[in-house]
Amino acid sequence: MDSSLIYPASLALIALLSFVLYQNNNIKLMLIMLGIGVYIIYSHETGHTMTEFKKSMVESLDKSASEYQKDLSSDVNNPNKAAEHIK
Repeated sequence: MDSSLIYPASLALIALLSFVLYQNNNIKLMLIMLGIGVYIIYSHETGHTMTEFKKSMVESLDKSASEYQKDLSSDVNNPNKAAEHIK
């Protein structure tokens, strides 16, 4: 199968499944299918994927945690400052 047919075929499958779910009064699943279709179109048009978003969030959390650890460890782990806090 040619790779240029995968995108339109997946959108057609999503549309068909959404229609079938709508006909069977399964509105919640139909909305989920339409959401998946919107995500497919968004990721295809912009090139941004959930994996890229997850990776940027993990890097942001890692940076924040390391900065917090540096701020916290500067006072607590220093033996001279810890002795001052105890007195």
